[in-house]
Amino acid sequence: MAAVLPLLAAALLVLFSGLHPAASTAAAGGEAATVVVKAAAAVSRTDDNFVCATLDWWPRDKCNYGMCPWYNASIINLDLNNTILNNAVKAFNSLRIRLGGSLQDQVTYKVGSNYGDCRSFQRDDGGLFGFTDGCLEMNRWDELNVFFKRTKKAAGGKDTLYSGDWDARNALDLMRYTAGKGYRVESWELGNELSGSGVAARVAAAQYGRDVAVLRKAVERVYGGGGEVPKVLAPGGFYDGAWFSEMLRVSGRGAVDGVTHHIYNLGSGKDRDLVRKMQDPGYLDQVEKTFRDMAATVRGSGPWSSPWVGESGGAYNSGGKGVSDRYVNGFWYLDQLGMSAAHGTRVYCRQALVGGNYCLLNTTTFVPNPDYYGALLWHRLMGPVVLKAATTAGGGGSPYLRSYAHCSREKPGVTVLLINLSNATAFDVSVAGGALGAVPCGGRREEYHLSPRGGDIRSQVVLLNGEALTLGPGGEIPELRPAVVGDGCAAPLRVAARGIAFVRFTEFKAPACAA
Repeated sequence: MAAVLPLLAAALLVLFSGLHPAASTAAAGGEAATVVVKAAAAVSRTDDNFVCATLDWWPRDKCNYGMCPWYNASIINLDLNNTILNNAVKAFNSLRIRLGGSLQDQVTYKVGSNYGDCRSFQRDDGGLFGFTDGCLEMNRWDELNVFFKRTKKAAGGKDTLYSGDWDARNALDLMRYTAGKGYRVESWELGNELSGSGVAARVAAAQYGRDVAVLRKAVERVYGGGGEVPKVLAPGGFYDGAWFSEMLRVSGRGAVDGVTHHIYNLGSGKDRDLVRKMQDPGYLDQVEKTFRDMAATVRGSGPWSSPWVGESGGAYNSGGKGVSDRYVNGFWYLDQLGMSAAHGTRVYCRQALVGGNYCLLNTTTFVPNPDYYGALLWHRLMGPVVLKAATTAGGGGSPYLRSYAHCSREKPGVTVLLINLSNATAFDVSVAGGALGAVPCGGRREEYHLSPRGGDIRSQVVLLNGEALTLGPGGEIPELRPAVVGDGCAAPLRVAARGIAFVRFTEFKAPACAA
């Protein structure tokens, strides 16, 4: 049965166990567009640490499509002392990290007396996902927790039907060891991708609900003596409305704090159509139904809980080579952050911090890929209060210009995210407040414009306000400085073709932000 893995955050989660058709107008001055921010009331609220990243178990001989892109990026062998890795995590100040992945349900923990052989993962064509069972030794668990403390982060968690009650003894031993050491685990999650029809293995919803109730009692028993009790997350699998509802019903009121689901809506990592999909507004819109349905399921069957995206890498099987680690990948990623937040998602975990082709940090050098900077800007600028943003352009809505708005993080005003999917059309965007009528906001605006080097959306180098983002001589993450404009909402701002912009309006008076 599944193993349990912890969530650590600066927060930590742990688990148990190509081009689209150009827009029709390409005027030199840009197409006029207006974004109306309805600021009277929030539409939803995220966790303070909405942006999350994952670490996985995959060994270096995990291969897809003739490639083996994991190297030494596993939870087991990742170089936790690498300077760039440490600097990249510290730059968030507080980052939730989920430990887990497909091999999670084959992991045992070398602690206590309730484990068998403690061996490393080995290739096994007859095993689940092509590997044998594996083991996490406590000296490695200690090393991981030293890393989380040093970077001020915290961590979280064949078609086979698992039946019978979950044997929680090994997981309970791990929790006792962790609590006894004083390690901060923010959440514990049960299993990985066992919901619905599962991925290689599955658990019936009622059985899973009973097992989650056991996990809840175990967490309360271990941590109930004082201090903060970690959250319980479930099920860490692909959304299936009937299955999720039954799991929440059986587990009982208050058993699950975060209902976690996984999303790989771009399809296979070998799909030659990935770039087009990432720039196709109609394709990107399709996943909105999942966020909407997930929110409705939680409201109806587990209103004490909240929706989380526990894992999302865009394209599955390690992502797309030459695509998932390039500038173009930011189109779907940032769009999905905005879309999921607007539908009540509390936390969104990106697969992966390091490893595969969809990593935020290069798997061998740890140098940040473009999406790292998009994630860092979101974390620093977009606060937890989500506002409704509506876009009009050229006399009607332009699907190529995506807009999202939040109260600014830890600062006054409102921050707007603008994503231009078009290869040919720039937009001159005016921002107005729905709660203010059409009255422009005063003060200044701080603009962070992202673009690919040389205009090539497959570039691995991202520019901020025209300057390449590169590491300092000691591996320091560069400062992310805005271009400051004194016009507030009074003058339009240009979002270039293929451009992404975070814009903070310092004196946007939003009633929702003052509540």
